[in-house]
Amino acid sequence: MFDTMFGWFSDPNMRWILTGSLLLGLGSGVIGSFTFLRKQSLLGDALAHAALPGICIAFMLSGVKSVGLFMIGAILSGMLATFGIHFVTRYSRIKQDAALGIVLTVFFGVGVVLMTKIQHSGNGNQSGLDKYMFGQAASMMLSDVYLMGAVSVLLVLICALFFKEFKLVSFDPGFARGMGLKVWLYEQLLLLLTVIAVVVGIQAVGVVLVAALLITPAVAARYWTDALGIMVVLAGLFGALSGVTGTLISSTLSNLPTGPVTVLAATALFVVSIVFAPRRGLLAKWLRHRRTRKDVRSGLGVQTAPSMISQHAAERGAD
Repeated sequence: MFDTMFGWFSDPNMRWILTGSLLLGLGSGVIGSFTFLRKQSLLGDALAHAALPGICIAFMLSGVKSVGLFMIGAILSGMLATFGIHFVTRYSRIKQDAALGIVLTVFFGVGVVLMTKIQHSGNGNQSGLDKYMFGQAASMMLSDVYLMGAVSVLLVLICALFFKEFKLVSFDPGFARGMGLKVWLYEQLLLLLTVIAVVVGIQAVGVVLVAALLITPAVAARYWTDALGIMVVLAGLFGALSGVTGTLISSTLSNLPTGPVTVLAATALFVVSIVFAPRRGLLAKWLRHRRTRKDVRSGLGVQTAPSMISQHAAERGAD
């Protein structure tokens, strides 16, 4: 085991892949906290599926696999999807959840069609493009890691800079509007950051499962604290740990996609949070329930003793 771990950290390729996965998980967890609090968890899934046509179109136009071009195409496609969701909900009676489902399936269907067309085009550069479906961190190059790491750090810095504004917009947009904040501007900024976080994580986790890396660490962190600042930090740490764990396991076992393993690692942290969180965890609730029952029983015992004595005295007086 120690030889395997030494091999991981002595290999330069593995070191930068682990660094990229760690930063991806960190940025996704931080942004996912605000997405979760604003009850827009499904939005990340819709944006992830909507990014696939943008990736395919960017490859068809350029003919090369470039993470920078893929990011531009995915961001444009994701913004088009958000515009479509807004248009459907505003100019029809369709609710947002139904609009998310419609946009998700339509964009993903178009992406699968384009992906199939690329695979049958005979272009030799398309090899490995299907890894974007389920993720493959091992396919990242050093330049990709630099780009994704810089974007992830930028996401964290923007969240730290506008933390108070994002907090107000997430919890009470009406109060924020009354204070004179441009709520729509911060909402659009959060939406743009969500799109970027989804696009950045696609190569490591994949289109299908990147939303889980965005939401699951945030939900797990919510079990441990009531303070938003601590929750954001914990979500970032959980996301980073999930990314590193998924990358290590998928690199150890051949032909195992990174995305599902990363999601399973995040789910494991979520299960641990559900069971062992100090206040909201199932174990803590069971202990509190048991303690309460014990207190109630002991209290009933103390209260019933005087009543039994008085009842016995009354019976003696009647005799």
